[in-house]
Amino acid sequence: MSGPRVNSFFHGNSSGVNFSIILSSVDEETGSLQLANCSGSARADGWNLNVTPGVNISKVTVSSTQNLQLCLPNATDCCAAPLCVLETLQVLACRDSVVLAHLLIQAEIYANSSFTGNVSENATVIPNQVFQPLGSCPCDLTAGTCDVRCCCDQECTPDLKQLFNGSCFTGVFGGDVNPPFDQLCSSQSMEYTPDWFPFLCVQSSLNNTPFLGYFYHGSTSTPRVPPFKIPLQTSPGKLFTGYRQGDPIMTEENEYFTIPQQSLAGQCVGNAPVAYLQNFDAKCLSDRVSYKDGLPHDVRINTGTGDFIQQNVIYRTVTDTGKFITESESLPTAELLCQNVTFAEHYTFIWKDKNIERINVTVFLGSLCDGEILTQRFTARFLNSEGTNAAEPLGNPGYQVGNPVRAANINASETFGSLNIWQPAGRGLCTSATYTPVLFGLDSLSGCVLEVAINEDCRFLRRNVTEKLNSLIQATHVGKRDNSNYSDLNDWVEIIRLDPFNSDTNVSTQNFNGICPDIPANLNIRIIFADVGAIQGVLQQEILAVQISYSTVIWQFQCGLICENSISFLPITASVQFIEVPAQPPVPMTRFQINYTEFDCNRNDVCWPQLFYPLTRFYTGEPYSRSLAKGLALAFLVLLAALMSNPWFSKIWNSSLL
Repeated sequence: MSGPRVNSFFHGNSSGVNFSIILSSVDEETGSLQLANCSGSARADGWNLNVTPGVNISKVTVSSTQNLQLCLPNATDCCAAPLCVLETLQVLACRDSVVLAHLLIQAEIYANSSFTGNVSENATVIPNQVFQPLGSCPCDLTAGTCDVRCCCDQECTPDLKQLFNGSCFTGVFGGDVNPPFDQLCSSQSMEYTPDWFPFLCVQSSLNNTPFLGYFYHGSTSTPRVPPFKIPLQTSPGKLFTGYRQGDPIMTEENEYFTIPQQSLAGQCVGNAPVAYLQNFDAKCLSDRVSYKDGLPHDVRINTGTGDFIQQNVIYRTVTDTGKFITESESLPTAELLCQNVTFAEHYTFIWKDKNIERINVTVFLGSLCDGEILTQRFTARFLNSEGTNAAEPLGNPGYQVGNPVRAANINASETFGSLNIWQPAGRGLCTSATYTPVLFGLDSLSGCVLEVAINEDCRFLRRNVTEKLNSLIQATHVGKRDNSNYSDLNDWVEIIRLDPFNSDTNVSTQNFNGICPDIPANLNIRIIFADVGAIQGVLQQEILAVQISYSTVIWQFQCGLICENSISFLPITASVQFIEVPAQPPVPMTRFQINYTEFDCNRNDVCWPQLFYPLTRFYTGEPYSRSLAKGLALAFLVLLAALMSNPWFSKIWNSSLL
């Protein structure tokens, strides 16, 4: 060990085991260590032994209690030499005076070189580099030694300077930190001096030279805030004044409250922050080896006003694991290892105005074994405290990107509906695929694979594929807004269904094995929406219409070398497309815009109407008063040039000189 502390682990049952530490010495004649027995204790000369027991494993920590500072004059209990500790330690694990384990430690620790004494107040004051040179001799790079060719170095004696007196560094690096500059009136360094130089030269002292700050960069590196943390507020009173939609929810430790969520790439992010008033439903794949526990449920949440609330957690056991276990590999029963893991977590946030009043969490636990793939589900819902019924959310009137599209069966006794797409797992078969809701504003494409035999009846295949696709749309209407009321029909739009082409009555009755035309293998969901306003700067959007159509394909059995009575595959897909339309019709074009297209800035590279763009109110590059003044000055110069170029101006000028 080279530090004051070292850790090790004792594998096995630590019940009844006595741990001790012994400071060993080396036999000078044989050079071997003296044998240790079990009569030691947890402390030795300058050393402590600490054991943290666990399940079949215990953490053993050996730490030094010695002072590792170098000795100051007339000081004791410190290190007299840089090599402070050079000792050999033995850690024994004994049970009933029998040595079970033996650990040998060679400690070689050097003294701490950091200064802990009193700092002298005679500190060197560094001048401001902007107003005076930081160093009068920049070429003096070595302290206490004469730098060659550095004639301003104070360590260089006159005898040494004679060796390189003719080759000294020149310019700023050589010590001429205030050289005369070209704009100085007394400077004659310019080879060509124009006639107007005495009128525009600068009368200034050499102390006010443009070479000031020659080595001054002026940029400072500000420390970056660690991820998922925010700087603490030092103002008195409460920390927050309330959440706004989209703000991350904070914990008592001033960190983000995180729940596993899916990223835009489809991957599951375990430490994704939870945004206020944004519902989500995420599914993550995991196995027993890669499984990781999430944020503990004893974390207290900031309500938005500086107060903290505890999560109300209810634990339940999953009885039907078939909804979560999507794939299983056959492993020997003797080698099968299982672990109790979390199958699903459902969070319900009860909110009012800008604050969180209560958090209810339902955790479903189950057993996950080797070879099984688990589909974990994490959901978060925000319900208003004035109406906590999940069927009647009182959230924002418009949809937000990423929220599930609401669906309903208006004419049925059970009004709740669903608008889903597939989420395949395992081999991608339709029989094992699960559903995921359609998310507003996110175009998506999903599908699964259907097993088809070579002698499959085409009519049965069409009906089977149609039923699979229709199972995704268990609704007759779609909510215009995110808070559509089930009892108000005006809050819903009817789904326009374009039924698939029924070829059962139009195709020839002749049946060919392995070929089926007009199979409705593609489901197209088109959702038309528009912007209807904003609340607290957050854009609100509304669904105007929903259309469902089918695209047909010709299925043909794929043969290898020979066509046997085997299974082929038919991929079926479901696509979702969101189409934005303007909330109001666009302003019609004028006759001038229609006829004179050369003046249309959107159709031509040269935009003549924007010739005086800097003089308009739309230009924000600088204050309007400054741009107007520059424009007027430019117009005056153009007018003056036009006047002076006129022949009669020269005649008037010549006549005035006579």
